[in-house]
Amino acid sequence: MFDIGFWELIIIAVIGLVVLGPERLPVAIRTVREWISGVRKFSDGVKSELTEELRIHELHGNLKKAEENGMKNLSPEIEESLKSLKEAAEMVTRPYEIKKPDNTASNTTDKNETEKT
Repeated sequence: MFDIGFWELIIIAVIGLVVLGPERLPVAIRTVREWISGVRKFSDGVKSELTEELRIHELHGNLKKAEENGMKNLSPEIEESLKSLKEAAEMVTRPYEIKKPDNTASNTTDKNETEKT
């Protein structure tokens, strides 16, 4: 993107040292570094939001195709999209439900039986 070499960086550093002085140069460097990190975080956020929007658009298109075909003879890609949509719908309808392992129910039954005897 920027074709800045070693000598260009040295010239910028010397000019910055002359203009800002040795006391304010580290503060200026920190400030510029914070601005750059803020811009990077913002661009990463925008990138992830766009990726998610594209994924949602693709899922929506696959759902329309599935509805047009009457939910029969679906391609594996569309079946996978439907599966992920069903999982998302289950998470929305029951967001606080905790899934229990299968052996937990048998353990509580065993504990209850030993307490009765």
